[in-house]
Amino acid sequence: MKKLLFVILVLSLQIFANNIYAQKPNIIHILADDVGFDDLSCFGSKDISTPNLDALAEQGMKFTNFYAPHGTCTPSRAALLTGRYAPRVNEGKGLYVLFPHSKTGLEDEMEVTITELLKEQGYKTGLYGKWHLGHLPQYLPCVHGFDEFLGIPYPNDHGPERIGNSGWRPNGVSDPAIPLIEQAQVIKRCDNNDLAELPALFTREACKFIYRSVKEDKKPFYLQYANIETHTPWFVPKGFEGQSKAAAYGDAVEYLDRSVGIIMNTLKRLKIEDNTIIVFSSDNGPLIYKDEELENCYGKFGFTDPTRKHVLREGKYQERYDGGIRVSCIMTWPNNIPAGTTCDEPVTAMDLFTTFANVAGAKIPTDRPIDGKDIQNLMRQEEGAVSPHKAIYGYRARGGLMSVRYQNWKLVFKKKYNAEGANEMFLYDLGNDLGETTDIAAQHPKVVKQILKLAQEAEKAIHEGKEL
Repeated sequence: MKKLLFVILVLSLQIFANNIYAQKPNIIHILADDVGFDDLSCFGSKDISTPNLDALAEQGMKFTNFYAPHGTCTPSRAALLTGRYAPRVNEGKGLYVLFPHSKTGLEDEMEVTITELLKEQGYKTGLYGKWHLGHLPQYLPCVHGFDEFLGIPYPNDHGPERIGNSGWRPNGVSDPAIPLIEQAQVIKRCDNNDLAELPALFTREACKFIYRSVKEDKKPFYLQYANIETHTPWFVPKGFEGQSKAAAYGDAVEYLDRSVGIIMNTLKRLKIEDNTIIVFSSDNGPLIYKDEELENCYGKFGFTDPTRKHVLREGKYQERYDGGIRVSCIMTWPNNIPAGTTCDEPVTAMDLFTTFANVAGAKIPTDRPIDGKDIQNLMRQEEGAVSPHKAIYGYRARGGLMSVRYQNWKLVFKKKYNAEGANEMFLYDLGNDLGETTDIAAQHPKVVKQILKLAQEAEKAIHEGKEL
């Protein structure tokens, strides 16, 4: 009798736990690589067609002032996972773009990731695609709270063909072929033909992860789908080349859009779309200048057309102008995010850390400053909801303030903010000058002074490890 009661108790607790898990929303973050603000048709692109992302926007909300934490991959992704500005990462050491020969990465003992918090709340977690936060075993995703990982540890253009198509580096060691890693094991070294087929593999495996989480594990899940094809080289699976009006890059964005459609259909087949949060954003802005080395290595798959216009100024590799850090963002969450809506309030990818944690019922770390804010009131379009940020700061990876976004004003520093003075700076009114073309600092000295005070406060908080 006691044994029977024990079995009944265990089953009851399991059913109770499953019911609790079922109430928590699934979370999918589609983290695009190097996709420009206006490279989706729902954000104004005329030469790239993205019907699935357009449909996602119709079902949810477009964020028109969404800022990536940095203008390059590694610092941006580190900030996103930790909810902290890039110079705070690794106890203030920061983390710049990592290469195959890099010996560093995101330190597990120093940082708390959103995946670790979600796992504590019963979530199954998976990453399919690009990681770029350290390729050595102690830095891989499964160390940072991901249950499953299938992907590449750094960009698809960090292979042996680089360095002028010679593979040679000053230390005499050539970069190896790109490793495909499952969990922590290299299962294949990829040549360019292999790389072209990886996007399809990642999409299939991401959908299998969703299925296993729902049908086998019966847990809510967090999926980061971090595509690779929109990062140079712009390889796509055979049969999908030459379909876009925007050359190979356009083909890559349109293939990403197809993957989004496949993931959406998986949710529908499993009947879980109503209990799933989907976020689409990019890690930084696009390439906008020709790069002869990329063209020499990859031909048309590394060709950037400098005559192709964007509405924002500049692009990847910088934190001054919006083209490097302001990216398109779409969010859907049925019965929570109103369909067909737009949010113009300035927010940042770091806000996803705090928002996801709060949605899941996780506790936000209190032993460190967290820069991300909860933006659920903006997502739900609650009356009177405004940006939770006094300002949004454009920081270099290891420190160095390059820009401050305050309301519709943007103050840009030619070199970097210097508290001692000697700053050459430019002020733009983004409400009337989206492309940051006309400096109006001389006409608005009070605004400049006000933003400089915010810059000083931010620098002090970053250097002292305090809340902003």
